[in-house]
Amino acid sequence: MKPPPIPLDAITRLTPIYRFTIPESYLDENGHMNMRWYVAIFDEAGYPFVAQFGLTADYLSSQHSGGFDLEHHLHFLKEVRLGDSITIYPRLLARSAKRIHYLMFMVNDTQSAVAATFECVNSFADLTIRRTAPYPEAIAARIEAQLVIDSALTWSAPVCGVMSA
Repeated sequence: MKPPPIPLDAITRLTPIYRFTIPESYLDENGHMNMRWYVAIFDEAGYPFVAQFGLTADYLSSQHSGGFDLEHHLHFLKEVRLGDSITIYPRLLARSAKRIHYLMFMVNDTQSAVAATFECVNSFADLTIRRTAPYPEAIAARIEAQLVIDSALTWSAPVCGVMSA
């Protein structure tokens, strides 16, 4: 099902976390970006997204922790082509002691359109036991602070309706 339209300017008021220009190697036989690269780009954008909460590569390495994606929903809205410039914008939707539920919007800056949405539930993980774990207190506080900001947005998030933190 197609998500409800959201004005582009509402999305672009979110804080951008990742920018990329589509190379020829990302194209498929149809002349547009192959679906596997959408996931790769959203995955790359996930690192600066969680880093804003303090979950940097250095922190995760030193604490023997990480993140486990538990569920995804990817919605393709407009094709992305060679040379198109895209920007990823995140919106935090919910959290629990161990998980975050968020959306990322892929905006095709070249076409001035939302190209895709990526909804995800991700869990903090203790890699010494390879299990999910509660977020450390300082990290949880930063996540909560962002959730307060994103919960105040006046437009509904286009969620799939089956995921939750």
